[in-house]
Amino acid sequence: MWLCGMLGLLLCVLCWATGELHSLRYIHTAMTDPGPGLPWFVDVGYVDGEIFVHYDSTARRFVPRTEWMKAAGAVDPEYWDRNTRIAQSNERNGLVSLDTLHERYNQSGGSHTMQRMYGCDILEDGTTWGYHQVAYDGRDFIAFDKDTMTFTAAVPEAVPTKRMWEEGGVAETWKHYLEETCVKWLWRYVEHGKAELGRTEQPEVRVWGKEADGILTLSCRAHGFYPRPIAVSWVKDGAVLGQDTHSGGIVPNSDGTYHTWVTIEALPGDGDKYQCRVEHASLPQPGLYSWEWPQSNVVPIVVGVITVASIAIMSGTGFTIYSRHAGKKEKGYNVAPSQDGASSS
Repeated sequence: MWLCGMLGLLLCVLCWATGELHSLRYIHTAMTDPGPGLPWFVDVGYVDGEIFVHYDSTARRFVPRTEWMKAAGAVDPEYWDRNTRIAQSNERNGLVSLDTLHERYNQSGGSHTMQRMYGCDILEDGTTWGYHQVAYDGRDFIAFDKDTMTFTAAVPEAVPTKRMWEEGGVAETWKHYLEETCVKWLWRYVEHGKAELGRTEQPEVRVWGKEADGILTLSCRAHGFYPRPIAVSWVKDGAVLGQDTHSGGIVPNSDGTYHTWVTIEALPGDGDKYQCRVEHASLPQPGLYSWEWPQSNVVPIVVGVITVASIAIMSGTGFTIYSRHAGKKEKGYNVAPSQDGASSS
């Protein structure tokens, strides 16, 4: 059941910033009911949209997911042990966080998911951007604005967390991590993975139509492309259409590439007036693809199955720890350790 909700979150979370040159993201997910045989806690890192490290509550070990992260000199000798300890701490905090949120929302059971996403981007103009946000059951809970050094509570249940973090100096810790530590490690990862991260793979584009109830639905799918940024749009009589189109988002495949699709509704007799326009770094110039009736030899692409690890990294996980106040233990949010060998607690 959580699979469907988190798949929807994937489409939102993986929408990188416009003008982005490089990106580093860590996405934690804690679940009360992940399903038979699946880990209840997952911690995954992405560089430029590609998974490069992974941890889950079953293996309980922080491990590389790319060859360049396994290469000598990519990280220091203590990197994997250090980040394993951090991830295990986040796992423990995630359990307490779920209990606290159950109390905040007055919930006695059921399937619930808490997620945290944080990271940084290096933009094409040389500036950087950092973010830290928490979601619960697929909805925004709290987010950090490093420029104003404040936390925004998206729901009343997050107000105690906002107050605790702002009074406890958490904002200064996250600002330093996002502006200094995160950017430093991002550059290091990009340098060691540039051969793989810098590759380009052209999209395979398919266009077809389906007529029903007097409406022709045209679909354009781009599959197997890398890197992630791509622009797919419908053009009619030379004019780009935007408002009437529907996009499925940009979704990762199990082989490290991506796929996306865009549909539009048209009059049955106007199919030859539409073209699908695709812009991608692997293409020397934008490609235009037309649909012709009939297309009996064209079938939809069957995309690769997204791995459990890819699905489970959709958006950020919030964490809680026990804090001592007035000589007694009370449940409350505090900042959780961050990856890259830096502890933000």
